[in-house]
Amino acid sequence: MKSLSLGFSIAILGTSLSVAQNVNDTVSLSELLVTAPVKVEVALTPMDVTVVSSEQIEKSTESSLLPILQNHVPGLFVSERGMEGYGVSGGSAGTVNIRGVGSGNKVLFMIDGMPQWAGMFGHSNADTYVANGVERVEVVKGPSSILYGSNAMAGSVNIITKRQRQDGFTGKARAMFGSYYTSKFNLMTGFKKDKFSAVVAGQLDRSNNNRPGSDFWLANEYIQLQYSASSHWNVGTNVDMTQSTANNPGTIQDPLENMWTNIFRGTAQLYANNHYDKVHGGVQAYINWGKHKLDDGNTPGTPEKNYLFNLTDYNMGFALFETINPWIDNDLSVGLDFQHWGGHIWNTPKENVYDPETDGAFNPSEAWHHENEVAGYLIMQQGFLHNILSLNAGVRLQHNSQYGNIWVPQAGFIIRPVQQSEIKFSFSKGFRSPNIRELYLYRPANSDLKPEYMLNYELSYRQTVCEGKLNYGAALYFIDGKDMIQTQMIDGSPMNVNTGKFKNKGFELDATWHFHSKWQLYAGYAYLHTDNKNVLYAPKNKLDISLAFSPDNFEFNLENSNIWSLNNGNPDSTVSYSLFNFRAAYTYPYKVPVTFFVKLDNIFNKKYEVVYGCPMPGITVMGGVELKF
Repeated sequence: MKSLSLGFSIAILGTSLSVAQNVNDTVSLSELLVTAPVKVEVALTPMDVTVVSSEQIEKSTESSLLPILQNHVPGLFVSERGMEGYGVSGGSAGTVNIRGVGSGNKVLFMIDGMPQWAGMFGHSNADTYVANGVERVEVVKGPSSILYGSNAMAGSVNIITKRQRQDGFTGKARAMFGSYYTSKFNLMTGFKKDKFSAVVAGQLDRSNNNRPGSDFWLANEYIQLQYSASSHWNVGTNVDMTQSTANNPGTIQDPLENMWTNIFRGTAQLYANNHYDKVHGGVQAYINWGKHKLDDGNTPGTPEKNYLFNLTDYNMGFALFETINPWIDNDLSVGLDFQHWGGHIWNTPKENVYDPETDGAFNPSEAWHHENEVAGYLIMQQGFLHNILSLNAGVRLQHNSQYGNIWVPQAGFIIRPVQQSEIKFSFSKGFRSPNIRELYLYRPANSDLKPEYMLNYELSYRQTVCEGKLNYGAALYFIDGKDMIQTQMIDGSPMNVNTGKFKNKGFELDATWHFHSKWQLYAGYAYLHTDNKNVLYAPKNKLDISLAFSPDNFEFNLENSNIWSLNNGNPDSTVSYSLFNFRAAYTYPYKVPVTFFVKLDNIFNKKYEVVYGCPMPGITVMGGVELKF
């Protein structure tokens, strides 16, 4: 249940409906109705956007969003180390790269517009991005910093939660069981009466995982309340909480014992939206908080550590935003953002555990830190010739309590030469503020660090033909990254400094073809060239193909994912692999429809490693049943 980066208020899409949506699935306008807080309509910006629909999410039968995004968004790749769960302590799992940029939390995840990175270490929490209760996901490939500031350097992922639109009660329940004693349960129900609506959802996942010592457990709860105060205003609140425990056995080369992470994360927001003929916008207040406890583990045959690491963190703020239509075909968006983020770390002793390295002494290693950021932005788009041509330009000024000011410009244009055709060009700047660990914690820390930043140049084309049955697109990009934070030896000691550079360039292609009423074919390809040979989890070539067949009450889907030249941390070579997955489902059309399904992943039992030293599972089987009411 979640939300995105270049928020959408599709209500004023009237003049843009002739523009083909940059999506992998045909989505009608009614399905894109948005009632969550939004800043600027993505359809009116020159950015390259991919929308993953609720239909794609539901048909995948996945409980985590990240595998779904990887299969449906060209240029996006996620690192994995096992069948279930990502964790946050070691293992390099759950890193999301867009166009080769992402490690160090350079892709911003949001739930209904709320930033989802931890306030102390600045990282995302991949296990909290669950699929239950998600209406769609909007992925901006390229900097979104003009709207969202830090951490949207490489792009943004807005997870938009479901809204209850029909009167009365509706819902669904699903249970799944499969390989490695894996079980998954989720439930979602909604209610609407008059001006009030509510959605409640819950999810529970458990698995022994494909490697001994990698057991995983997760629970997620979500509630959303909304009230339409008038035809022009609606107010609402939502709360999303996740608890998880992930065990990590280390790598084959460097195994570990007693390494585990226990996480509680919560996020909540209050919002009010307005919509008038010439003005629409809103106000949003939010908080994202977490409590982590973990054991860093020990090498087999050595004593275990005599302490546990503890962390509490927070990321809170508010946003004010309005879009004004002062004259025909003009949109002027203005906004003000404030963020306060930080946290507390400390160690607690384990009873009856002796550490010979410290002669049993316990180091509390306690610290508190926080940062403040305030920003304002302005974006204008002007249409010409009945919106055949639209020009877009904007700027953001952000002030940080540690490094001062940073300017973020963006400019571009959209050309619609014929109906259902669109050409976009954009220039944009993205940045990432140094996190508290890089600034203040542990030996390489440097309190004088400046933000990392990159300049992005992008040209995209999208076309819909054959009465909407065929949708295809292409994108070219060039990225110039500077001031990357790296650790170097300064006067004989390691120190974090702004010294790294990189240049990425590439292209992406995708097409969705409904060539028959019961058949659909999708293909997405991404090519990446980077001058940074040390970048991890960013394949040079990525190709995803899926074929869907839906006769009567049956559904069959065959997926093929191909990765070439992936640096997975192996010092000797890159890796390539090809995976085939299959899903079959049958829906019994009763008063309460019942769907029975089975999912087979890696059906040819391919041996591969996304993270070096962490073998991925061979063929896995999951089966289950779903009720809709």
